[in-house]
Amino acid sequence: MSSSSPLPTRVVLLTGPSGSGKSSLAARSGLPVLRLDDFYKEGDDPTLPLVEGSSDIDWDSPLSWDSEAAVAAIAELCAAGRTEVPVYSIATSSRTGAETLDIARTPLFIAEGIFAADIVARCQELGLLADAICLRGRPSTTFRRRLARDLREGRKSVPFLLRRGWRLMRAERGIVARHAALGAYPCGRDEALGRLAASAAGRHRTPTPA
Repeated sequence: MSSSSPLPTRVVLLTGPSGSGKSSLAARSGLPVLRLDDFYKEGDDPTLPLVEGSSDIDWDSPLSWDSEAAVAAIAELCAAGRTEVPVYSIATSSRTGAETLDIARTPLFIAEGIFAADIVARCQELGLLADAICLRGRPSTTFRRRLARDLREGRKSVPFLLRRGWRLMRAERGIVARHAALGAYPCGRDEALGRLAASAAGRHRTPTPA
């Protein structure tokens, strides 16, 4: 009599510049999603970095984010199928509560956010990684998409959003290159969907950060 073990749960880390379409792609996949933006530090945290030459908090620096808590949540989801995650308000730069994310016995889920590439090596080391993907596109398109979303959601003041938007548009190609160096595969939406399908079928890759 033979017995089979359930497939181990693995994560696809989905990153890319802010506004590149990560959340839309994750929703389209139909897989459970862990929102890595919920692990931002709160606005009164003294360790928050500033934009050079400015009094603006640099929310695009990985130093504004709690990577250890994010990895711990991913590990718990892989091991137990559920974990408690913070609920974060980007508009107020604060945690407003907590909720339980339950993925049941799903063998694959997505963790998406602009800092996902920063935990590729750690997730690989822990044996949790199915794939790591960086969405890329035209910087001008990303700028328009990001600004429209941020204005619609009232994420920050209009002057702050414009300053951030121009800075990120100029830096976008470098951001993608950094994510690739950390082990995330840069591609467009259609190729990313294909990679997600491959991961769902159990074809996991083992990226090696450069």
